[in-house]
Amino acid sequence: MASESTLTASTQAEWIKFRTVRSSIMGVAVTVLLTVGLGVLITTLIRTHWSQFGALRIATFDPVSSSLRGSLFAQFAVGVIGSLFITSEYTTGSIRTTLTAVPNRLRLIASKSIVLFFTILILGEFVCFAAFLIGQRIYLGVVPTASLENGTVLRSVILAGLYLTLLALFAFALGLILRHSAATISVYVSVLLIVPIIGLFFPQSWQNDFMRFEPSSLGISMESPFAPSNSFGAWSATFILLAYVVATLAIAFVLFQRRDAGTNQ
Repeated sequence: MASESTLTASTQAEWIKFRTVRSSIMGVAVTVLLTVGLGVLITTLIRTHWSQFGALRIATFDPVSSSLRGSLFAQFAVGVIGSLFITSEYTTGSIRTTLTAVPNRLRLIASKSIVLFFTILILGEFVCFAAFLIGQRIYLGVVPTASLENGTVLRSVILAGLYLTLLALFAFALGLILRHSAATISVYVSVLLIVPIIGLFFPQSWQNDFMRFEPSSLGISMESPFAPSNSFGAWSATFILLAYVVATLAIAFVLFQRRDAGTNQ
């Protein structure tokens, strides 16, 4: 019972840290702006130019993923939130104070992960549902729409929010490994943006196998009602991304246990 109350106390302390740090507040605001704002912009542009679309594009048009496209930009915002949630403490040296207050490192990582997971999950689901509903409203009367009464559509919107959540945890784990804000964000952006560009230089047969394992491609599969060509289905993509996160967190925890609280060791 004592360990439970200690975990509760440390989780409450991490929640206070999260909601009072300026970078977290800014990150949340940017996530809303990118997911909902860009979603509105993209769906408005599609409605405006709908009459100019060809027959093939109209036949294959997906009103769900198009309204959620802003989440693929918001993935960078949640990555910054997740990374700074741990690296900022190394930058300021406050990690030593944190470890003095919570010497059990597993409990500390669990507390931070709980706060980050539920905060970004609530945020992610909110912005994705908002982007979807607003987007379908914009499409109404001109562009084919989708309804949350369709189980496949509902799954896509829910998994879009989960995608952002898992990426925040992935960035958090990278931050725990690298312990430096700039390095963490650089690696995170490289994984999501630079690695896919490098993949374009591979032979076509390799590209098909390589690209579908890339996190951004997994995200597209998660938020699409139907699996894109040469990609995984929504649930398979979710489990693969979850495996990435779990593996990275496991490596981060092992290193966190072995290293001291300094920023350069």
